[in-house]
Amino acid sequence: MTLPDAARAFLDRIVAGLTGTSEIVVGPQHTAPFVGSGRIAVLATPVMINLIEAAALAAVEHLLPAGHQSLGIHLDVRHFAATPIGMLVTASAVLTAVEGRTLSFAVEARDAKEPIGGGTHQRVVVNVARFDARVQRKLGRE
Repeated sequence: MTLPDAARAFLDRIVAGLTGTSEIVVGPQHTAPFVGSGRIAVLATPVMINLIEAAALAAVEHLLPAGHQSLGIHLDVRHFAATPIGMLVTASAVLTAVEGRTLSFAVEARDAKEPIGGGTHQRVVVNVARFDARVQRKLGRE
């Protein structure tokens, strides 16, 4: 799918090197038992992933034209250190490549003591109206 010239002009502003961050203080609602991904009350991997995606959004979403947004399409991360309740976690994303509508990021999450996870993430820029029309067709609502 190609983008209209107006959308392509906005994408020209999305260049490697853009950065974004997102942070939370780990609360009970962010733990593995609460989200169903384990039994130890530490930051859940799905929550870390959400934080990473939020950092990638913060890097580029404000630069997209009206009616467009980015959707996560690939995530390759490791979660290698536990974070207890009450500790600040910050995720960061650096845009490393733009290939057509596909945006690639290097991502990292850190708590107040150490890196806790990292890897790569990809997002694709979509026209929201066209995307929603495809979803509605899938539901049989054209």
